[in-house]
Amino acid sequence: MSESREDEPLIRYTDVEQAAEQLTDETVVKRTPVERSTSLGELVDAEVYLKMEHLQWTGSFKTRGAYNKISRAVDAGADEFVAASAGNHAQGVALAATRCGANSTIVMPKHAPQAKIDATRGYGATVELVGQNFQEAMEYAQSYAAEQDVEFVHAYDDPHIVAGQGTLGIEMYEDCPDVDTVIVPIGGGGLISGIATALSHLSPEIRVVGVQAEGAATVHESLNKGLPVTLDEVDTIADGIATGGISELTLNLIERHVDEVVTVTDSQIANAILLLLERAKQVVEGAAAASVAALLSEDLNVHGETVMPLLCGGNLDMTMLQTILIHALTERGQILRLRVKINDMPGKMNAISGIIAEHGANIQTVRHDRAVEELEVGEAYLVFQIETSGAEHVASIIQALESEGYSVEDVNQNKTNS
Repeated sequence: MSESREDEPLIRYTDVEQAAEQLTDETVVKRTPVERSTSLGELVDAEVYLKMEHLQWTGSFKTRGAYNKISRAVDAGADEFVAASAGNHAQGVALAATRCGANSTIVMPKHAPQAKIDATRGYGATVELVGQNFQEAMEYAQSYAAEQDVEFVHAYDDPHIVAGQGTLGIEMYEDCPDVDTVIVPIGGGGLISGIATALSHLSPEIRVVGVQAEGAATVHESLNKGLPVTLDEVDTIADGIATGGISELTLNLIERHVDEVVTVTDSQIANAILLLLERAKQVVEGAAAASVAALLSEDLNVHGETVMPLLCGGNLDMTMLQTILIHALTERGQILRLRVKINDMPGKMNAISGIIAEHGANIQTVRHDRAVEELEVGEAYLVFQIETSGAEHVASIIQALESEGYSVEDVNQNKTNS
């Protein structure tokens, strides 16, 4: 683990232990399974065990911290709570407050996935949609808490929240005591801070690796500057880790206990979502897939190790899933766009379609373009969107079309095959 600051930590392993004692009701927080993934293991030459926290009741780990915080506050007399969230913290707070007999108001960005909005209401919370991003929702929620004199439940900047998330670290160690590396997504840093605090006590030799989405990464700069850095804007499909900043508390704990932080692109995250669907038969959101994206990246070497990526959430909006699948399949070449130049004569579309069909590809759409400046009189483009089995299949289709004298452009790769 990395060297610590001189100041004392705000949470210790004993706090995580006490949080675990609060989380004994299996109807609130259940112990989630671990499954070995031989297919992922073969890809990285390691023993890979997936911690499947996306199968938690609310679809994410967030209930752990929320219940630890809220149950203690209710015992002290609180009965009204407010939180800001892009979705998963919202559901955790809503469920925890309802189970504790308290009321909750959740402030979510206006663009929050509808599935997460509906789920949050379903757990008993009042939902208000405010702002274009998490930071704007946060500012409103904090103002609301002060004006209404209710308890604010921060998504990550709270010792009780961090300690509650840390109970996952205990489970991960008990699930696989011989693990060499764990990979944990980072948004605001509460999850990795709690897990790393637990693991640094239970087994200091375990490497704790954090992963951030490239469009929301703040940890490296925060560590370099020695203070939390906040982004004005974030841009990532992994909305669960799109906080755009960490806190002094989580920065302190990351600096003390986390060994390495890597960043991954949205394309890497999308491919990881698709891979988990295909190989592990698991549907996870972008934040969860980030850990597998890091596992597969060139920035992380796990050769010969036992490694445990954390699948932290499964609340994936179906419209986002469609977008991600199209992107990932396009990048693989399984959804292909071909632009074919033709002499604009009757029968050309039928002839080209026949060649594509002979090669076992399915045409999804076709567009006829004539109004293109570069075309000569009497020429046109046919733009086909095609389903294929991959790169070799694509190459065979292009070769067949070219052998018939057509000029073909692979729009996906922006290459002209001549």
